[in-house]
Amino acid sequence: MNGIIAKNRVGRWPVPPVASGLALILILVAMGCAGGGGRQGRVEVAVTEEGFVPAEIPAKAGEAITLVVTRKTDATCAKQIVFADLGVEKELPLDQAVEVTVTPTKSGELRFACGMDMIAGKLVVP
Repeated sequence: MNGIIAKNRVGRWPVPPVASGLALILILVAMGCAGGGGRQGRVEVAVTEEGFVPAEIPAKAGEAITLVVTRKTDATCAKQIVFADLGVEKELPLDQAVEVTVTPTKSGELRFACGMDMIAGKLVVP
């Protein structure tokens, strides 16, 4: 071929392997940026003798965030998680992960607490 790219037998221009690899990378990056990357917007939260860990979680207004909450102790009253401002309340069975998805609507702090409102944490939205 002497350095000239020619059409293949089917009459199409060949796609160099580098170009197809680059296209795949661009698609994967776009999926990650669009929130299709799987675990984006998920935060593991443990309920321990110290309370909700971490107790302060960064979030973004208008973007859903899922807290995957696992109660690891029976020594506290944190047997539920309550987002009072959103009307969200979930039971936290011992040693079982519970997903709680919320969407902050504005900047500031969005508080969550146990059912007795004694142990608390917050989403911090810039």
